[in-house]
Amino acid sequence: MLQPTHLLFVLVIALLVLGPKRLPEVGRALGRGLRDFRGALSGEEPAPREQVLEETRVETTEPAKEPAEPVR
Repeated sequence: MLQPTHLLFVLVIALLVLGPKRLPEVGRALGRGLRDFRGALSGEEPAPREQVLEETRVETTEPAKEPAEPVR
C-alpha cells in the first residue's frame, strides 16, 4: 500500500530528476494518458485533439497596437 510518506518521497525524486519546469508538463501528459486509458476501458471515444484545442482557445478582439513613440 502506498503511504503518504512514500508518495512524498516519489514526488521529491521526480522533482529532482525532472526539474521544476518539466514536472508540470509530465504531470499533464500522465493525466491525459490516464484519462484516455480510462475512456478506452469504458468504451468512450476520446475527444479529438482539435476539438479540445478549440474549446480552450482564447479569442482576441484586436491585435496589439504599435507604440506611439519608440521606447528608449
